[in-house]
Formats: sequence, C-alpha cells, structure tokens
Amino acid sequence: VIETILRNEPSGEGIRVLNEIHSTSKAEDWSKDRMRGLTDSFQNNKGISNKDGVSSAIDSIGIKYDAHSVTNADENKPDDEPMELDLDSLAFRDGSHTMTNKKCILPDKTWRAMKKGYEEVHVPAVRSTISKDETLVPISKLPAWTHDAFQGMEKLNRVQSKMCEVALRSSDNILLCAPTGAGKTNVAMLAMLNIIGQYRKAEYREDEGNNENIYDLNSFKIVYVAPMKALVQEVVKNFSKRLRSYGISVKELSGDSSLTRQQIAETQILVTTPEKWDIVSRQGEGRAYTQLVRLMIIDEIHLLHDDRGPVLESIISRTIRQVETNLEPVRLVGLSATLPNYSDVATFLRVKPEKGLFFFDHSYRPVPLQMQYIGITERNAFKRFQLQNDICYEKAVIQRKNNNQMLIFVHSRAETGKTAKALRDIAMERDELSYFVREGGATQEILREEISTVKNADLKDVLQYGFAIHHAGMVKADRELVEDLFADGHIGVLCCTATLAWGVNLPAHAVIIKGTQIYDPSKGRWAELSPLDVQQMLGRAGRPQYDSEGEGIIMTAHSELQYYLSLMNIQLPIESQLIKTLPDHLNAEIVLGTVQTIQDAVDWLSYSFLYIRMLQNPELYGIFGPEKALKEDPTLFRRRLDLAHTAACLLEKSHLVRYDRRSGFIQPTPMGRIASQYYISHSSMALYGRHLRPNMTDVDFLRLFSLSGEFKHIAVREEEKLELSKLAAKVPIPVKESTNEPSAKVNILLQSYISRLKLEGFALIADMAFIQQSAARIMRALFEMALRRKWSGLSKLALSFANMVASRIWNSQSPLRQFKNVPEVVARKLERKSDIEWTRYFDLTPSDLGELVGIPKMGRILHKLVHEFPKLDLSVHIQPITRSMIRVELGLIPDFQFDINMHGYSLLFHVLVEDVNGSSILHHEMFSLSCKNAEEEHSLYFTVPVLDPLPPFYFVRVISDRWLRSESSLPISFQNMILPAKFPPPTELLDLQPLSPSALGESALSRLYEFKEFNPIQTQTFHELFKSDRNVLVCAPSRSGKLVCAEFAIHRMLVSDPNGKCVYVAPKDDTMKNVHKNWDRRFGSILQSNQVVQLTGDITCDLKLLSQGKIIICNVKQWDSISRRWKQRKAVQAVTLFIMDDMHFLGGEGGPTLEVVISRMRYLSSQKKKLDNNIGLRIIGLSASIANAREVAEWMGVSNKSLFNFSPKVRPTPLEIYFQSFDQNNFSSRLLAMGKPVYNSIVRHSDGKPTIVFVPSRRQAQLTAIDLISFNDATPEGPSFIPNGSIDCASKVTEISAEIQEHALKQVVTAGVGFVHEAMPESDWDIVTGLFKDGMLGVIVCPFNLCWKLSESSHLVIIMGTESFDGKERRYVDYPISDLLHMMGKATRQDIDPSGKCVILHHAPKKEQLKKLLYDPLPIESHLDHYLHDHFNSEIVTKTISSMQDAVDYITWTFLYRRLTKNPNYYNLQGTSNIHLSEHLSEMVETVLGDLEESKCCHMDEEGEVSPLNLGMIAAYYYVQYTTIELIASSVTDKTKTRGVMEILSAASEFSSLPIRHGEEKTLKIIARTLKYQIPDSSQFNDSNTKALILLQCHFSRKKLSVDLGIDQRHVIGESVNLIQAIVDVISSNGWLKPALAAMELSQMVVQGLWSKDNPLMQIPHFTKEIVERCQAYEGEDPIESVFDILSLEDDVRNKLLQLSDDKMADVAIFCNSYPNIDVTFSIEDEEGVCAGDPVTMFVKVEREVDEEEMDERSINNLGTVCAPLYPKEKKEGWWIVVGDTATNTIYCLKRVSLQQVQNVKLEFMAPEEPGDYVFSLFCMSDSYLGCDQEFEIPLTVAVADSDDDDDSDNEE
Repeated sequence: VIETILRNEPSGEGIRVLNEIHSTSKAEDWSKDRMRGLTDSFQNNKGISNKDGVSSAIDSIGIKYDAHSVTNADENKPDDEPMELDLDSLAFRDGSHTMTNKKCILPDKTWRAMKKGYEEVHVPAVRSTISKDETLVPISKLPAWTHDAFQGMEKLNRVQSKMCEVALRSSDNILLCAPTGAGKTNVAMLAMLNIIGQYRKAEYREDEGNNENIYDLNSFKIVYVAPMKALVQEVVKNFSKRLRSYGISVKELSGDSSLTRQQIAETQILVTTPEKWDIVSRQGEGRAYTQLVRLMIIDEIHLLHDDRGPVLESIISRTIRQVETNLEPVRLVGLSATLPNYSDVATFLRVKPEKGLFFFDHSYRPVPLQMQYIGITERNAFKRFQLQNDICYEKAVIQRKNNNQMLIFVHSRAETGKTAKALRDIAMERDELSYFVREGGATQEILREEISTVKNADLKDVLQYGFAIHHAGMVKADRELVEDLFADGHIGVLCCTATLAWGVNLPAHAVIIKGTQIYDPSKGRWAELSPLDVQQMLGRAGRPQYDSEGEGIIMTAHSELQYYLSLMNIQLPIESQLIKTLPDHLNAEIVLGTVQTIQDAVDWLSYSFLYIRMLQNPELYGIFGPEKALKEDPTLFRRRLDLAHTAACLLEKSHLVRYDRRSGFIQPTPMGRIASQYYISHSSMALYGRHLRPNMTDVDFLRLFSLSGEFKHIAVREEEKLELSKLAAKVPIPVKESTNEPSAKVNILLQSYISRLKLEGFALIADMAFIQQSAARIMRALFEMALRRKWSGLSKLALSFANMVASRIWNSQSPLRQFKNVPEVVARKLERKSDIEWTRYFDLTPSDLGELVGIPKMGRILHKLVHEFPKLDLSVHIQPITRSMIRVELGLIPDFQFDINMHGYSLLFHVLVEDVNGSSILHHEMFSLSCKNAEEEHSLYFTVPVLDPLPPFYFVRVISDRWLRSESSLPISFQNMILPAKFPPPTELLDLQPLSPSALGESALSRLYEFKEFNPIQTQTFHELFKSDRNVLVCAPSRSGKLVCAEFAIHRMLVSDPNGKCVYVAPKDDTMKNVHKNWDRRFGSILQSNQVVQLTGDITCDLKLLSQGKIIICNVKQWDSISRRWKQRKAVQAVTLFIMDDMHFLGGEGGPTLEVVISRMRYLSSQKKKLDNNIGLRIIGLSASIANAREVAEWMGVSNKSLFNFSPKVRPTPLEIYFQSFDQNNFSSRLLAMGKPVYNSIVRHSDGKPTIVFVPSRRQAQLTAIDLISFNDATPEGPSFIPNGSIDCASKVTEISAEIQEHALKQVVTAGVGFVHEAMPESDWDIVTGLFKDGMLGVIVCPFNLCWKLSESSHLVIIMGTESFDGKERRYVDYPISDLLHMMGKATRQDIDPSGKCVILHHAPKKEQLKKLLYDPLPIESHLDHYLHDHFNSEIVTKTISSMQDAVDYITWTFLYRRLTKNPNYYNLQGTSNIHLSEHLSEMVETVLGDLEESKCCHMDEEGEVSPLNLGMIAAYYYVQYTTIELIASSVTDKTKTRGVMEILSAASEFSSLPIRHGEEKTLKIIARTLKYQIPDSSQFNDSNTKALILLQCHFSRKKLSVDLGIDQRHVIGESVNLIQAIVDVISSNGWLKPALAAMELSQMVVQGLWSKDNPLMQIPHFTKEIVERCQAYEGEDPIESVFDILSLEDDVRNKLLQLSDDKMADVAIFCNSYPNIDVTFSIEDEEGVCAGDPVTMFVKVEREVDEEEMDERSINNLGTVCAPLYPKEKKEGWWIVVGDTATNTIYCLKRVSLQQVQNVKLEFMAPEEPGDYVFSLFCMSDSYLGCDQEFEIPLTVAVADSDDDDDSDNEE
C-alpha cells in the first residue's frame, strides 16, 4: 500500500525515495553507492565553469562579495576548491517554528467564525473506517515466552497488530508514524522482544517460562532514546515492571543520573535522552557500551524539526556509520507522530519502505479528535489576558453542561493558580458555579473534606468550587490528591502545566492549550511551544473507554493560526536544523576519529537528515537554481563540501582543530577534545581561549563564565532589575558590572544558585535553572583548559567552582555540608567556629565535636562524617635520573572510612606537581581509589622535569575530583639534593666511505653477508672490532646493525685464534633464539657441526655444549648459573670472546644479574691476565644509545677510543616518529578510542608497505586485527592489506591459511592481516610470520611483550598505547623503555626503504616524558643494591666472598660502585666523600650478610669471616632465591605429605611475580571450589602464590583453563621441577625419608600432569578415562596395568582397545618406547664386615633395557629424553637413588643421577650406631614418569664396633 502511495506521489518525490532505498538495501552497499554518486559528481563538476552561476549562488546564500573581486578570484581558482558560506544566514531563523507550508488544505466540514478579538476554526474529527478483513492479534498467538511482557492485555490494537510481524519476527529497521495514544510503546516492546529472543539460549523450549538464566544477558544492550527526562523516567518504570521476569535490568541514563561502568555492564536496556547518548557515543570510551547495542529505539523522532534535532541527527548518523564500519548489526526503530514527509525520515533511518515504513493518519487515534483553533487578534496585553480567560470559561461551561471534564494547559506554575481563580471568579460573577460543583452533591462534600489536607494555597482557594491546579512545584501529596480526584470525576476543570502531559497519564474529554508561548531561557524570551509539546498535550484529549470523540482547543496569536493548522493536519514537513550547530557536531566526529579529512566530513554529511532534505527542497537550504544545481551535481557534493569546509574553518579559527586546506587533513586539538567532551560551543571555546589568564581571581573567573556563548540570549527585563539588585547585595563574590548587563545577571543567578537563595520572578527561576544546567560542564571545561595550559592556580579555582556548583556550597562553608544528613543548624554552628582549621577536625573526639556545636548527641555522627570525608596521607621519595629529570615515587595512604553509599565504587583524585611559586603544573595525572583497595597503600611513579636554576622545592598536591576541600599537599625539598653531572656528548657519526664485506679478507667470511656494503655505524666501528683485540662498547639505536658489529669481533677470533671460544649473552630468551637461528644458519656453514650451540639451562648438558662449542649462545640467567663456579670449570676459563647484547637492560628487569655477569667476566679476565699476560678475555658490549656510556665503558674496561655511543637520532635508515595523544583516563576506553586512528595511520603512512602494530595484550591483538578488517571493509577506497594485491597472491594466502589451527586467525589472514600471541601453536606462528616475511600479509598485530620474539621488520610500526596492566603490581604501568626502543627499531628495513615510520598512540599526559626518553640517550642506573642477597650467596658458596672485606671488594667490581658517587641521591647516599661511600657500602654489606645468616644460608663469625651453610649451597646450586630456601627449611617437617610439599612449592618466591589480571580473582575463586584439595583458609585470591597452588592442582587434574591462565600455568610447571629438586635436598639434609619420597612423587606429577594415585596409563598421550576403562575391562591373558602391557599387545587388539587415528597412535608409540624399562643391581662392599658407625660403601648399577641393533646413533643420543606432552620444556630423565629405612623414616644416602643407557653409582653412608640386623630399602625414583619406580630390600647386619674405632673416627674428622 505504502509503495503504491509513493509511486503515485505527484511531486515525484516518492519514486525518488523508493529508488534510493531499493538501491541501498544492504548495509554494506550504502557507502559504495554513495561513493559511486560522488565519483559521478566529480566527473560532472569538471565541465562547469560558469562564473555568473557561481556569483549568483554566492548572492543567494548571503555572502557579500564584490562582483569584480569574485571574477578575479575565480580566474585562478580550481573548480573543486570549496568556499566558505555564511552558516548563520543559512540556519532557520525561527528554528523549530519554521513555517514552510504556504497553503493549508483543511478537511471538508471545516468552518470558521470571526468573533470579537479572535477567530475560530473548527476542524471535525477524522473517523476511522475498519475494513472487514482487519483482525486484531490476540496475545495468545504470540510465542509463549513473550506473554509476560503483555500481562493484563488480551490482544494488540490495530496499529500493533499490523506491525506485529515486522516488529517481532524480523530485524528490519522500522519507522512508525502514528497519532499520540496509538500504542507506539507496545511496538517498541515487540522490537525489544525480537532482540531478547535472539539471545534466548537454544536449550530452552518456546513454551518454557522466563527467568534470567534462559537469556544471555551479557551479549546485548538496547537503547531507548526519549526526548524528555520525565518521559525517560516513565519508560524506565513501565519497562522495568514488564520485563522483570526476563531478568532484564532497565536503567535511566540522563544528565542527572550517570551510571558507573559496573552498572552499565549489568544493564540491558538504557533509557536516555538524545543529549546524554550523544555525549556517551561521541567519546571514544562510549564504544565500550555501544559495541553491544543491538537495537536503538528513537521515540518522538519528529524532534528532528526541533532545536534539539541536530543531536538526533548526529546520534542516528553515527550509529548508521558504526553499523557500516564495524558490521555490527544495530536495528533502528523510529517512533513518530504523524508527519507529511515521513518518507524522508524513513530514508534517513535506512528503512525499506516495503517492509519497515508504517504511516497511520489521525483515523487511527483511539479516540477521534475534534479540533478548534482560536487565533486571538487582540493586541492589548491586559485585554488579551482577559479575553483568553473568557474563552476558556465559555469552553469550560459547554463541557460541564455535557458533564465532561477538561484540562487547561498553561505555561507557568503561577499561571495555573491565576487561571483557576479567574475561572472561578467568572463563574461566581455569573452565578454558574453549579456547572462545576452541584450544590449539596457528594462531590461538594468530598472536596470540602479534602481541603483540610491541602498544602498549596492556590489549590485550597479553588478546590471546593470544582477547579484545581497541578504543577511540579506542588508537594507530592497535593499532586496525587488532584490526580485521584480528577480521575474519580470530582474535579471538572484542571489547570495544569505540561508536566501533566508528559509525566502522568490523566486523560480528559477536552483539552485547552491556553496560549502557545512559553518562556525559553536558552533564547532569553517567550517563544512558541515546540510541536512535540503541543501534540503531547492534545494527546490527553479523549478518554478511550468513555468517549466517542475528544476535543482539542488551541488558543494562539492570529499570526500563528496557519502554523498550527498545518502542524495538526499533517501538512508541515519537518526540516533539518543541523546547519545551526554544524561546526560543533563536526568537531565531535573529528574528536571521535570518524572524520579525519574534509572528504570524511563530506561523507559524514551524506548520512544526515539535512542531506536528504537538501535533495528534496534545495531552495529552502539556500541552494540557488535547484534544478540546475541538482542536474550538475546530483549528490550535492559541492554543497556538502562547502558546508564541511565552512564548519572546519570556523573550528580552526576557534582553535578546536588543525585544518590543512591543501591535503584536507583535519586533526583535533586538546581544546577541541574538551569542547566535544563537555558539549561546549565553538564560539564559547574561542572566547575562553582569548580571555583565560593564569592568575584570574574568582571575580574575573565568574565574569568570564557569564560571557559564555551558551548564555548569549539571556537578557535583563525591566521587571527583574529590582530583584537582581537585591540578589547582587546578597551574593558573596562582588559583581563589577551593572545589573542591567546580561553577564551580570548570569553571574548573580549562578551565585544565587550556589547560595541557595530564593527567587520570585518566574522567568528568573527558569533562567537560573538553565544557567545551573550548563554551569557544571562549563566549569569542568575551564578546569581542563587550565590543566592543558599547566596553570595551577586557575586549575584549582575552576575545579573548586565545578564542585561548588555540584554541591551548592561555597568554599568558605563547612565541607560537611557535602553530606546530606547534616542539619542546617549544625552546619552554621561549625561555620561560626572559623578559627578552627578544617585539618584539625580529624584530631577531635566525638565529645569535642558535640561540644563544638553545642549538641552532644551530634558528636558521634559528626565524628563519623569527618572520618568518612576523603583524605589521603602522602609520602614522597625522589631519585634524580639526569640533571633535568627526577623520578618521583608518591605513596598514598587512604585515611578515611570508604562507604560505597557515600563515595560510590571509586573516587578520583588529581595528582599535581607544582613549581615553587605554585603557579605552574609540572606534572598531572589521575589516581583512582576503588572501594576494593580502600585500605591499602598505593604508589604512583612518574618523572618530573627539574627547572634551572634548581628551586628550593616543588609541591605535590592530591585534590579530590568531586569533594570540595578534600586536598592533601606535601613539599618536595631539593635542599640537600645532589644532581648528577652533565653527560658527555654522543659519538659523532663520521661521513666515511662505506666498506664492503670483502674488507673482512676471507671470502668465506664475506659470503656470510647478502648486502653489498656495511652501513655507516658498522663502517665506523669496523677497525676497532676487527683489527684490534681491545674491549669495545657499541651503543646505537635499535636495528642499526649492532649484531654485525659483534660479528666483526667473532671474525677476528676465528681468523686469529684457532682455540678461541665466543660466548654471546642476551637478556631476552627470544633474542637468544633468533640469534642462534641466524648464526647457526650462517656460521654453521663455515664451522664444524655442533660448534654453534645454544645452552639449555640444564647444567650437566650445558657444560658439555660449552666444551664442544665454538660460538655459544645463551641468556643471562644461564650464563650466571654456569659461570658462578668458573674457578672449577675449565670450559668457562677457555672463553676468549664475551659478547653482551642489549646492555641498556642494566637499568631494567634482569639488570642486576646482567651486571653481576659482566662484573664476573671482568674479574675473570683480570685473573687470566695475571696467570698469563698474553691470554686475556675480550669483552664486547652492544646497547641502545646510553647517556652515561662513558661510565659503562670504564666499568667494562673499554677505553675512550673503543667507545662508540651514537645518538638515538643517528640511524642508518632515518625514522619518522609521529605522536598521537588520547585524553581518556580509563585504559580500556583509551584503547577503544585508538581503534580507528590505528587504521587511519596505516592508510596514511604505510604506502602499501608492511606494517607491524604493537598492542598491550593477547586479547587486544585479536580485536585490533578484526577491527582493521572491519574498518577497511567499510571504506570503499580502503587499501588492500595483501601487499602484492594480486588474485594469485590472495588465493595462495587462502591456501596456506587452511593449515592454521586458530579459527579467528584463519579468518583474518585471508584479508591480509595476521596476529600473533604467546599462546598460539608454534606452527601458526611460523605460518603467519612466514606470510608476512614473504609479503603476503600487509599487517601483523603483535602483543608488545613478544616484540623480542618477532624477528621481522616493516616499513611502518604503530605502537597502540604505551601501558599495560601489571598483574604483579595490580596497576597499569608504562612499557619498559627498552621494549619501546626495540619496537620502534622494527620500522627499519635496511637497503629496502629509504626511511621508516613509527606512530606512537599514547595517553596525553605521557607525551613529554615519552619524547624525552625516545629522543635522548637513555640514562642507566644500577638496581643491584636491591638484589644482592642471592648473588652474595652464590659467591660465598664458590669462596669468592669469605669475609666482609671480600664482599666490599666484590661490590667495587660492579657498575653500582661507579654510579654511587656519580648520582648519590638515587642510591640514598647523602654525599660523595670517601667516608660517605665506605659507610654506605659497609651498611649495605652488613645488611645483606645479616639477612643471609638469619635465613641459615651462611655463617659469619665475630671477625667477619663468612662461610657457606648447607641451605646456601642448595640455593646456589639450584639457582633458587634465598627466601624460598628459608621458607622450605622452615615449612618442611618429618610428616609432610605430597599435599604439604605442593603447598610449600606454590609458596616459593619465584612465583610471587605471577600476574593477577583483571577479573582473575573471581575466576580463581570459582576454580578453587572444584579442586581436589581445598585452598588454605588464610589464602587470598589476589595473591600470586595462591594462584600458583590453584594452577598446579588444575595441572594435575588436567582442567581446561583460559589462554592467559594456561600461559601462567606453563610458567609455574616449568619452574617447579628445579624447585622440587631443591626441596628434596633440603628434606634429605634433615634425613627424612617419607617427605623426600613425597617430593619425588610430586616431581613426577608435575612432569606428567597427573595425581600420583591416577592410573599410570593416563600418562600416555591421547589416553582418556574411557580408553583406560576399556583397558581395565580387557580380559586377555594378562591384565593391562602398566605402559609395558600396552607395548606387549598385538597390533589389532591394541587398535581395537585404543580406537585412535594413525598420527595419535604414532604419539602413543613414541611415548611407550621412551618409557624407561630399567634394571637395577646393587652390592655392598665388605658386607660381612660392617660395624656400628662404620662407613658403608654400596655400588648400584642402573641399566636401561634397549635393543641397540634397532637403534641408530640419533636414537641412542635421544635416550633419556622425557616424553611429556603437558610439560612445557624439553627435559632429560633424572633418577634419585635413595637408601633409607622406612621403619624409622630415615634417609641414609641420596644421589641424583642422569641415565642414558647405563649408570654406575657409588653410594656411601654411615652404618647405624646400634648393632643388629637391619632391612634397609633401596629406592630408584624417576623424576619424570609415574609407575616406573623400583624398591628393593637391603638386608644388612651391623656388628659391634671395636672400642678403638671411635677414637680413630674422631681423629679422622
């Protein structure tokens, strides 16, 4: 039907709409079609050169140009250059009251009547004709689960029935145009049920009842946009009640009621106003909510015509663009009153006319409405008022004669009383009161009774006569009384305000709108009612149950008669008001990142309602010659370009954006972000920018506030001047201007609001309400502007004013007024005691406070409130980093009682560091105190610049964001601070002729390089590295070829020293692996096999590799472990070249170990030189650019000549660095906001070359990859992410991607984007990195912590955020600077790109710090002083330290020693003299040795001699922390069982760094409930060691874990075996047998991932409980009990039992063949002659049964390699050979051995002291496999010892 109507539309508009919508049927096609149209318009524009047309067009839009100048300007002006328009002249002067209907056609039987002073127009009611075919849908026909939403209803009405199918059973967009009262709310409900039904869980039947478990409530959100706050509350109430049974939460989100993130997460339906949703969605962090939105319902969408219409346009177009960009389906449902151009609104909403467009005229009103329009011609104001009352009375009498009730709507609260009294007076005068209340009737009696309860004087005055009033200013009881009396028919005439129309559904037979003018404070004058209000009021006419028709009467000025006739008879098309606020809405899109070029802005306009209306009615929107214009430019591209250009120019003039006219790029400025966030107009921002000053007083500040553009329409009326003068005398801050000035009025009213002064004039009250609504956000905006400008005084002033407005108290008043339950009397008494400072209140007792206010009972309450007032205690510690930067550690301790009801879930504080004058902000950041951590101490770390000359102190201030007077401050004194000296300049890069690889001399060496010449850095260092044997330090930016420099030294060693041995050490495992892969391929080709080796971490294995290798590659920890005993290890002493890579890690994590290793190698070198002058140890250091490189070089023994410290700016391939700031304080919101800018950076900077994007986490890697593809799909001319771009390449990628295991990865790879993360299968990693390397992927997304593992480089690197969540610290921390430098270095492809590019997206406050760290060389400090214990312990064990003096000498070899005097304050050293230094070192050594002695790791005698103890030796041997060994020794007992050992293991210090990520506490708590062993009661789930215990138990139970927990579990498992070996040694040193055996069992459990009591068959790969049960049920000759039994089965029997595929059977075979089958034999030497207390020697032979004939050499070498699929590392078998006595729980001897084929073990132990017959046990325990342990009895007869033996043994000892 609708399609037919559109086709027959006489104007042709309908056909155009139909064609447009049919052609845009798919969301994905919208943008493509639009772009096609734009292309056509470009082609059309090429031929246009009519200068007359241009000038006449300019004339038409009101820009004044001289004809001559226009002609001249246009001669050189390209056709497509945009021009600026006058937006003010284009905007509709009358706004929502714009009258565009020239002729109003009224229905038949309409009649007019002219009366004295007015004209009446009567329009008859439109009757509905219901066809016979029309049926109403019964509720019972709807799905059973929907019935709860329609309780009390039997069937849907006519409108709902026609729409039911589309609303409930399809997902198409809908536009419903229907009269008020047609039941639009239920259509919205049907659309909601459609979404709810989509998230109904599959396992539940249609007819099952509802509850919250049936629906996936976390997967969707519905947004309901209602125009008025009153309507919002009504909708919340309605939907909450109807959807309660579904478990759905409905919440209000409006200006007054912001929700926390937690509340939004728990809410499914958000009911909001257009402005609030605009604010939410225009901020990047809003995407956290919007990405889950699946339905948006816009109620009263005809609001588009209103002054608030642009907001609706903005949010709808933003939503549609989001649908296109992210391909996330959002259904749009528009609900509207009847309007003529509904087809335009349908096009705007992307509604398909044939499916989703529904138009119902007035015949569908539940009660037909007869209308009367009264146009008053009387000009005299007093007579007009009298005439209105007379007309009202006449109409009221007519209604009362028919016994009908009537509502009279007036437009102010005072007017309700005046009108009611006037009507009563007329009735009394004419003696017609009986029409309103019958004399002696029941109504009269009831009204007289109720009068006694009435509070309102006006109501009391008129109620007994049958009249009443109703407005929001009345008390609730009065309002409810009036509503009840009217509903019961006791009140005949009710005079009310619009509140009744919006908030309360109280219909009457007739409605009069008495006058259509209402005071509009935003315009500062009386303005016409909005069409929305008129329709809502008239919607109350006619009672559906009782009336056959209702009556509506509009009383207006005669000049407005045509407007209301057009409006109410569906002849006034709605227009777009966007032009008026175009710059502000464009700014919001620019800040959001959806518009980044002028082309984007033009595209954005094509989504607007303005665009649709410009196409339909071009002339109205200032387009001259519309027919010609549309013919030449059918898409109005030029017009949109001019509009966008004009708006961008205006924004640029206001400093809100940076607009490059040549390239078209538009970037937001910090001011633009503030304007968008706080909804400030561009004109106001420009005003603030001009007038803000750093030292403004409160007088100046309020004056500037009052000049805001938001208040430009507020005027001072004559009748207000007296009241304003009185108010000006009462307000506390003087107003300089005359009260005649509008700015003075704004100022006075704001102060009156804060002071809670009472106002009399209605217009003044309205103005004050308007001002206070804007005040809070304007104050916040001014605060942000002051912060950006780093003005401390103004920032504090603006923040305090923002809080004064919010709390309505002055700074001088008591802060306790911010608590709601403080009586006014008490607050005043406190304020009189002004001599007592606020800070002193915290020290007062309850009785003191009670006495202070003279009310003893209040003492306790006040004391409680004082201690609930937010207060933080501060402590500060500073460390100089350089002469111009200090590092600040700020401690914050909450010193108040946190109450969620009072403070919310979290409190925000501003941390400011001010200069000595308190005028400038040197640092600002936010601190959030959450209720969970309200009792903990918190630490913030940040850097602050040091001003020159050095000031005496700075101030740290921590100010509450919301609580007035909640401020803590602390001075940072520089009085005794010693700043480090200036750093020497970097090495200059010389302009040398590049050397070629042939310079190496040997052709074999030259062939190792594929490039033709060395880069400048390599060339400059070549001679020193290749032609000399001196130590060298090369510091240069990342990826500048430093590894090749190290290779020069290796070449030197290979050429000059045939016995040379090189050790390369890297701080990162990933670097080590990449270097080994590289060198093994290259150096392996010129050396013998197995001469390029990588250490494993297993000491025994590593010593072999070290002996046989020529080039040894390892990490710092491995080399520290192996080189500790260098004196005993010849292989370590044989090293001649030592290369340490990434030495800038000295200042980061792992730095102390790195420092110890280099110090040890320096010492080793000096000792070697002493022994043999000719043989030394050459040390080569590689590093990023270091500020204090000269000191590092001196420490390493590098001369100045051999030091190359190049500047970070000196790169062989130049690097362009772009910084992009983001203001969002919330981390996840900031990441969301970065999504589109990352894509835009790729488009702008990648030039079609490869790109690497670094992100903070594994999850973000996947999300970013998907986002990039979504953004690209939504961009018609987006780049191809497959660089080669060919079809062959794409098909090859698709073919290769089939092998990828991870589903999400497989999807994105085919689009040319890959991502990697630490939990992915190695094969997937190889495929993705291989595709990227081969140029088949254009983008790879990588978590930042894998930047070292990723060996590939690219043209462009994007660093998406520079912070990550540190689970150990439980806060967001900056990336290590070494990681940042390495990531930046990835943007370097030598010999491929002339330059690289790096884009860093970061939190705005970090910008300066980042620039300083990335552009300047890195200052390095030592952290060894915090980590000395374990290093001292290892040196004590190796006898390097045997006294306190040795310990001090040991420190003198370290870098720490050199830095102590250079930067003393950093190390808490108060001076640089020798006395200061020696005292500091002595204290440090004493403390460390004292701690070690206390933990029983060493012993120190009175002379200061130090000797190792057993625990210290165990700690050093197993590389275990001394705190862990101390814990083990104190926790283990002779009765400890497996569970106890497991708990001890999990408590190790090694696991204290396990991260606790967001939300993991809750997850761990849930997992803990399902564990075999309960977690100890004292455990905290935010504790890393508790997490380790849970992960261990999950490993043994083989529970499935999330990816992140799985990564942590692998770390725990990998560390556990070494720790268990240490536990076994500690237990054996106590001589306890059973605990030792329990620990050995635990080792088997850890390796195989099983409980010790589980069936051993479960160790076999792919074996499940079902397979084991089949094996146990097997009834063959021999039962299947062990792994060997599986081997012995016949193939067909085995296949039948296991039912596994061939590849899985191969894994089973490998395991079974690896499973140890060992034979143990033993003998005791001189068994017969063993006497009590004698040493006993025992020989044990352990032999593996293997068939050597069937094994090749490789298989023999692999013997002893453990097959354990769940163990994360490669492992060799270990065996414990134990001799013990189970009866006495005693170990006599324990030895751990490795086993390949045969192992002969000699055991020695002491015979028991008591003679007799003993039965000992020999245990052969595996450390890796369950079920293969062996136990043998050893009978031993011990004879009586000879008497002399004791003495001999003593002498021997």
